[in-house]
Amino acid sequence: MSEPQPIYLSDYRPPAYRVTHAELSFDLDPAATRVKARLHVERHPEHVAGEPLELDGEQLTLKSIAIDGQPLGEDEYALTERGLRVDNVPDRFLLDTEVEIAPKDNTALEGLYQSGGMFCTQCEAEGFRRITFYPDRPDVMATFSTTVVGRRDREPVLLSNGNPVERGELPDGRHFVTWEDPHPKPCYLFALVAGDLQKVEDRFTTASGREVTLQIWVEEENLGKTDHAMASLKRAMRWDEETYGREYDLDLFMIVAVNDFNMGAMENKGLNIFNSAAVLTHPHTATDAAFQRVEGIVAHEYFHNWSGNRVTCRDWFQLSLKEGFTVFRDQSFSADTNSAPVKRIEEVSFFRTAQFAEDAGPTAHPVRPDHYIEIGNFYTLTIYEKGAEIVRMLRNLVGWEAFRRGSDLYFSRFDGQAVTIEDFVACMAEASGQDLDQFMRWYSQAGTPEIDAHGEYDYANGVYRLVLRQRTPATPGQPDKQPLHIPIRLGLVGTKSGRDLTLTLDGESLGRDGVIHLREEEQEFVFTDVEEAPVPSLARGFSAPIKLHFPYSREDLAFLQTHDSDGFNRWDAGQRLALLALDDLIAAHRNGVEKVMDSRVVEAFRALLNTASDDKAVLAEMLTLPSEAYIAEQQPLVDVDAIHAARTFVKQSLAVALRDDFQRVYAENLSDAAYAPEPEQIGARSLKNVALSYLVSIEDEEGVELARRQFEADHNMTDVRQALTLLVHSSRDELADPALRAFGEKWAHDPLVMDQWFSIQVSRPQADALDRVKFLMDHPAFSLTNPNKVRALIGAFAQNRINFHRLDGEGYKLLADVVIELNRLNPEIAARLVTPLTRWQRFDEARQELMRGELERIRAEKLSPNVYEVIEKALA
Repeated sequence: MSEPQPIYLSDYRPPAYRVTHAELSFDLDPAATRVKARLHVERHPEHVAGEPLELDGEQLTLKSIAIDGQPLGEDEYALTERGLRVDNVPDRFLLDTEVEIAPKDNTALEGLYQSGGMFCTQCEAEGFRRITFYPDRPDVMATFSTTVVGRRDREPVLLSNGNPVERGELPDGRHFVTWEDPHPKPCYLFALVAGDLQKVEDRFTTASGREVTLQIWVEEENLGKTDHAMASLKRAMRWDEETYGREYDLDLFMIVAVNDFNMGAMENKGLNIFNSAAVLTHPHTATDAAFQRVEGIVAHEYFHNWSGNRVTCRDWFQLSLKEGFTVFRDQSFSADTNSAPVKRIEEVSFFRTAQFAEDAGPTAHPVRPDHYIEIGNFYTLTIYEKGAEIVRMLRNLVGWEAFRRGSDLYFSRFDGQAVTIEDFVACMAEASGQDLDQFMRWYSQAGTPEIDAHGEYDYANGVYRLVLRQRTPATPGQPDKQPLHIPIRLGLVGTKSGRDLTLTLDGESLGRDGVIHLREEEQEFVFTDVEEAPVPSLARGFSAPIKLHFPYSREDLAFLQTHDSDGFNRWDAGQRLALLALDDLIAAHRNGVEKVMDSRVVEAFRALLNTASDDKAVLAEMLTLPSEAYIAEQQPLVDVDAIHAARTFVKQSLAVALRDDFQRVYAENLSDAAYAPEPEQIGARSLKNVALSYLVSIEDEEGVELARRQFEADHNMTDVRQALTLLVHSSRDELADPALRAFGEKWAHDPLVMDQWFSIQVSRPQADALDRVKFLMDHPAFSLTNPNKVRALIGAFAQNRINFHRLDGEGYKLLADVVIELNRLNPEIAARLVTPLTRWQRFDEARQELMRGELERIRAEKLSPNVYEVIEKALA
């Protein structure tokens, strides 16, 4: 393969020709699907007459081509490396093409492919070019008419975007359905599904009184796993009406569950295609986390109907325009539906572990990158999660009312258009009257800003001075950084009263919980009339995606954990306190000295366990230690063994010191009530299972017996999975092995449950984890062509830090072998899977050499653009 070349934002030009209407016809066949396309084409007014027509196309066999009904000779067009070129075309014309494609051979799962016996599509970002020749870019928006022809015995269900307008029978047992989508859309939102499916149907009445038919299409055996997704969809539709004033705009909304899918789900207009893991739930097969994940993803894809479909992005550099905004919307929905503090803790815990690592690694990029080689590599946490944090900051800056006015303006002004991030932010500036020019740097500047904070209380004058200094470390291609506009939400907690004090800044009252604005490299904020010495509670609710450094003492952190009125910052204080203790123990392990547990951490946990809590899910989060991955992100050099040893020591020390309290909490939260994925029940299960994890960590007979009984009770998958995980991760193989066998035999028919079975085994801390991976790769339930299986087995093992980072390098070798094979089968999944190896510079010299060696071995292969781009950045 030739070396892939980058595409630059600065080179953007509108297309020479645009399509106003597309008429498509599919004659389905696994090995030879025929696709006829009639495109209504016109020259773009910004281009001069006479420019050639260039259409994207990959892996297409051209059968015929005509312009305005006249077939073209072979000398009148050219098939290029990129697609199709026609030099002489009029300003307005009809282009007819017929191509042949082979869906059954499409292991990349882009374009039209088969999942089992089902035909389905995935066209974002550039999959449509694998279906027919077309200007495959988001700023070409057309209405679509699609006729799907299939065998009635093999494909009784034929679906596409929009509304069905005609159906009928054809010779030889075939039939057809024609669909019309009245809303102009880019081709990345095109969808087609055909197969033997059953539907669950419901109705939704919009705020204006219009009735919408809702359908979820699944394979017959999954009909009993759709209730939660349907209820989530209806809640999301009502929430979007009440919160953003957005109604659904078609008469039909469909979701289809697909087993083979690279992503979680896809928001195709009117026909959302979902990874089955993102839509199917049942108490016996799905955990609480899965129920909540399904609710969030269903909402996310539905919300895209406006933030992504009705208003879409001009080019792929603007990807966060739709994804960041929509993630913020689905996070807000989930917070309103569930425990808001817990949702925020979960979001930030994941963000600070994974996105901060991305920002600090070789593939760091701005939320709006200025160039890319393969756009599939930019479906990242930076685009999605950091993009959402930027939108959250905007909301905090302008206030909710102005934010709502800005979103209304955005949707009305740009309905049916493909636009830019500047257009979105300009609407917020116009609606709020604020200058957001400096704020735009968040979109163009990579890296995680760090804020060094220092505070001093003047007892004599009742003044608290807070000094903030911001800096953003250099990232690839961006050595120098400019100051950002950073909103910091804060409170001052009185050390005597334990309550929030009134904030008075520059003579203006901010109440007891206010926002200050850091715009310069260094600023001082002077709060007056501060009646007692405070401990500052900074960046409440994680008000900006930053790393905050403040010289809190351990006593300060214990105080905030008890008294801070902000639930997120109470949790964060506990995490910081635990991290300080872990730092001491990591150093002790490295130096070979005795480990001593910090009694302040023990007492802080004792207080938590003995204080009544209104939200048990929050308490469960506060009792959960920082993960090994997050601890590693706080270290200048990752010492895998020391981190594992230190965290294990802390957990076991807490379990020994607080054993009676953990047993009591476990017993208090046992319940025989019928399962419901409701906040109160989820909180109780979370707290009970955190307590059980501590008890089993010391492997005393009583704790292990509780886990065994919980597994055998088989009350719900949340409890069963937790108990099985604890048994398998213990050294009690005489209990773990029979439980694993029983679980595997019981659920051998259910692919999603078997994914859990894979992950539990390969994430165990024992040294046999790698051997289990190799053994399970030959298991009948595993397939390298199914992304869910790859993530459940290989991806889960790569997160098993103590075993993936073995000193013999065998964990790295296994991952590299899989990446090389997947590079040929599914480059998108291969490029994502290789990420753990790209962080090689964070580790000791021996591991660096081993990881770099595997990256070099991958680079020696003939690489897809996806994998090539990641490997080159990692080795640069």
